[in-house]
Amino acid sequence: MAAGTLLEAGLARVLFYPTLLYTLFRGKVQGPAHRDWYHRIDRTVLLGALPLRSMTRQEWRKLGIEQLRLSTIDMTGVPTLANLRRGVQFALKYQSLGQSVYVHCKAGRSRSATMVAAYLIQVYSCSPEEAVEAITKIRSHIYIRPSQLEVLKEFHKETAAEAAKNVTYHMSKK
Repeated sequence: MAAGTLLEAGLARVLFYPTLLYTLFRGKVQGPAHRDWYHRIDRTVLLGALPLRSMTRQEWRKLGIEQLRLSTIDMTGVPTLANLRRGVQFALKYQSLGQSVYVHCKAGRSRSATMVAAYLIQVYSCSPEEAVEAITKIRSHIYIRPSQLEVLKEFHKETAAEAAKNVTYHMSKK
């Protein structure tokens, strides 16, 4: 791991609990500073903050909840294209079953919002900017950093190229 990445990971670890407390505070306070813990984006996806220990893995198993963990460094991390693909395929699996997925990071603002934007790009054939705007209308406090927008643009290019291949394939079959 590069020195910069190690430093970022260490900083994220040190700041994890103070920033989690801030997120908890924003979820409890009333008035304009309040932030809901999660929001439903569409019939399949909910976007939100870290589920608390009251929902342990053991309880999740009893409820039949499957977990997909795609690690990305807190605060500075950018999901990889491979992880965006895996996360979107996971959501599509549950969409086909008529079920929901809860996409989260610590605060439900940046890393998870990037994943949800990739899902919207795939499902609704929108641009990265349109996906971010759609999420912002529902969960106004998301924050997609420029580096995260860049990976979404790459994901969009991939998705558009794959869709074009499928159209060409279907046209040639007729």
